[in-house]
Amino acid sequence: MTFQQKPRAHSPRYLAYAVSLTLALASAVAQAQDAAAPADAAQTAVSPVTSPVSTAVTTVGELATVPAPALTARAWMTLDVNSGQVIAAQNLDEPVEPASLTKLMSAYVVFEALENNRLTLDQKVPVSEKAWKTEGSRMFIKVNSQVSVDDLLQGVIVQSGNDATVALAEAVAGSEDAFVTLMNEEAARQGLRDTHFENSTGLPGATHLTTARDLGMLAKNLVTDFPQYLHYYSQKEFTYNNIKQNNRNRLLWSDPTVDGLKTGHTQSAGYCLVTTALRDGRRVVSVIVGAASDAARTENSLKLLNWSFQNFDTIKLYDNDKPAVTARVWEGEAKNVGLGSTTPTWVTVPRDKAEQIKPVAQYNQPLVAPLKAGTKVGKVTLSLDGRVLREDPLYVLADVPQAGFFSRIVDKVRLLFQ
Repeated sequence: MTFQQKPRAHSPRYLAYAVSLTLALASAVAQAQDAAAPADAAQTAVSPVTSPVSTAVTTVGELATVPAPALTARAWMTLDVNSGQVIAAQNLDEPVEPASLTKLMSAYVVFEALENNRLTLDQKVPVSEKAWKTEGSRMFIKVNSQVSVDDLLQGVIVQSGNDATVALAEAVAGSEDAFVTLMNEEAARQGLRDTHFENSTGLPGATHLTTARDLGMLAKNLVTDFPQYLHYYSQKEFTYNNIKQNNRNRLLWSDPTVDGLKTGHTQSAGYCLVTTALRDGRRVVSVIVGAASDAARTENSLKLLNWSFQNFDTIKLYDNDKPAVTARVWEGEAKNVGLGSTTPTWVTVPRDKAEQIKPVAQYNQPLVAPLKAGTKVGKVTLSLDGRVLREDPLYVLADVPQAGFFSRIVDKVRLLFQ
């Protein structure tokens, strides 16, 4: 085969060359459009466009046929840890006193210090007079003694010792005040918008406040970020200085699936309990604030856990291996790319309704190569019974390099007909 040299611009031969190239491109476009038609139909089936979805649900429980149990508490909520969705709640954003539930954040900051090697479990911590004198529930550590971080954590989590909490706060930050600053910074980082701490222990304070929503989010983050320390929360008793104290979470004895988390009580806050349980690989957190008695917070928590497990399913919809939608790519080496979540997408729905979830994908069009994996290009909305369950970002799941010159020209012309 012989090749002719490209004619000079503006010559008759050049005009004939340009016309022939245009005709070739038009033919390529027509063939490509015919070939692309079945793929476009399949694409529509993957990401159906439904009628406009109404307002989002506040909680998944709004769609359930079995109502949430009647509870006697100032505020409460139940949350699925896998999906992060609130299942049901009452007075979700009402300001409440956390009492010793504060120690969930205190422990979180200590766990961070351990993971960043600023503390070690066998490290000995000196007990200051301030820690020794702290009022409220106690581990009974002695002033000027040396206590290991491991023992102090058991004193905080199992015994709810305020003295142990202050001792750890001083070990991490030098003073309790500095530690409280770290607690509030961490609350802001986690998006706990209605939480403010005045101390590390949970003693009452005018601005020492949180909400049921924030407590649920904090509990979720704690068990997700630090599973290696969750064993402390399922420990039923701890003996220090020849004094044995039981964990105040009575559900540890009555339900083997419960493995945490924390009780709290002051006269003004009432009886509080953040509980978590793991059943068949699914984890749920319940929050009870302001119950009238120890028995009431325990009974309410168990009712919430049982209802949440029995009436809802949590399923994995998407991950890196299963995109939410397959999208057309222009001017790329690949003609299609998966769009989805960079981490597994779990969704909680009323039992037996998983097959009724409707995904609606919206993303930037056209998608023009080069594309980089992890680039955010849109969102996917998951709805059930015409109500939005959740919205998640859509990311490009694989790199798509730019195609060669001729393929790019064909796609540029093809786009003119879209």
